[in-house]
Amino acid sequence: MNTHNLGISITFVAYLILMMIIGLIYYRKTESLSDYILGDRKLGSWVTALSAQASDMSGWLLLGLPGYAYASGIEAGWIALGLGVGTYFNWKIVAKRLRKYTQVAGDSITLSAYFQNRFKDPSPILRIVSALIILVFFLIYTASGLVAGGKLFSTVFGLPYISALLLGSIVVIGYTFLGGFMAVCWTDFFQGMLMFFAILIVPLTCMQLIGGYGETIHQIHLFNPEFLNPFTALDGSSLSWIVILSSLAWGLGYFGQPHILVRFMAIKSSDQIKKARIIAMVWVTLTLAAAVLVGVVGRVYLTQTLEGSATETVFMIMVNTTFPTIIAGILLAAILAAIMSTADSQLLVTASALTEDLYKVLFRKNASDKELVWASRGAVILVAVIAFILALNPDSSVLALVAYAWAGFGAGFGPVVIFSLFWKRMTRNGALAGMIVGGLTVIIWKQLQGGIFELYELVPGFILASVAIVIVSLLDKAPSKEIIEEYEKIEASIL
Repeated sequence: MNTHNLGISITFVAYLILMMIIGLIYYRKTESLSDYILGDRKLGSWVTALSAQASDMSGWLLLGLPGYAYASGIEAGWIALGLGVGTYFNWKIVAKRLRKYTQVAGDSITLSAYFQNRFKDPSPILRIVSALIILVFFLIYTASGLVAGGKLFSTVFGLPYISALLLGSIVVIGYTFLGGFMAVCWTDFFQGMLMFFAILIVPLTCMQLIGGYGETIHQIHLFNPEFLNPFTALDGSSLSWIVILSSLAWGLGYFGQPHILVRFMAIKSSDQIKKARIIAMVWVTLTLAAAVLVGVVGRVYLTQTLEGSATETVFMIMVNTTFPTIIAGILLAAILAAIMSTADSQLLVTASALTEDLYKVLFRKNASDKELVWASRGAVILVAVIAFILALNPDSSVLALVAYAWAGFGAGFGPVVIFSLFWKRMTRNGALAGMIVGGLTVIIWKQLQGGIFELYELVPGFILASVAIVIVSLLDKAPSKEIIEEYEKIEASIL
């Protein structure tokens, strides 16, 4: 191992030890399932905001999105714009209501439990269907994080992909297994700070080395003048409405992401949400813009040309070729932070679905809190092993895997969450129809090719799920007086 890699290795090891220490601290403090899954609703504004955004963005912020911008230019900005708008409306219209409703509706500690309690469903059907959706799409989502980790260790240290994949997987499993939700949120807080500074420093530094802003723009124009035109492809042809709408539609996905929504549920008080929203919007606006800038600047900064899935290593190569060892180690640790901050959240939400919504509901209704905590820890390992198997292909695209899982949650849960918070006439069967139609539409649409089927599957999934909710709810028997009164109580507390 050369001196450069040795220095980066030391930085990585120090960083990983810090994350494991946090896991051990909260291992000693975890006494109940509510502690393990929701941190007993004790998060402050800063931790809520940064952990929500760090778990949201994942490795694709430093790999997938810069890779897309490297290959396609400023066209990638449409995704960034859609995500920025989606983030704002998720915090603005969903966060406060969901925090209040999940506590009033049976003190729900998972999204699946909220659905059951919101509609006073005596059967376990809502919890089971929502838990199955979480299992299917989070396995894909978690696999994307492990792929990103494999690419990181493989690119930086020259490790074989499988060895790199195994190393990253063990680290994420470690502190999620030990500390649960609070360990995940506090590690995400530090990781969010690290991601923020790293994604800003790298493109700005490289622009200065090119010769400043003006020279960078000049070099990009020499490469391809269409690279900075958001309405054209690199060959000069106009972008189709399908491409632009598909990119903007990423914003719709926010309303159904369990690992983000659970942060809203866990904040100490709904009064802290406004402050958390401001923090989150500053973070997400700057990081998304910088991620696109990394790809655009990297196209003229790097002497080598990256192709295929290798475009997603642009940030890593810029860091490795530009910064001295210790600084490079810290900046590359930001990728590890991005990967870990999402993979740990996904593991925890999936484990909670297996434990709280399947194991407890179907097999062990009277299980003790201690038993459920250990069942959740076992589920973390089980889910990670399956995700590891899905991530074995080194040519997998991080962005493609994230896009599929993002669409699955956005369509399967997004409309159900929004309607449940804003429409008192919605029924249990309407919610069930929305989940099934949204999830199945994404899966089926993804398999079809050409024409209208090039549209991002989240769009038809979201629309058809919404239609299904409205039609089935209106055809269904009206909600009970108890459900209406609970809804109106929440409504009155918001106004």
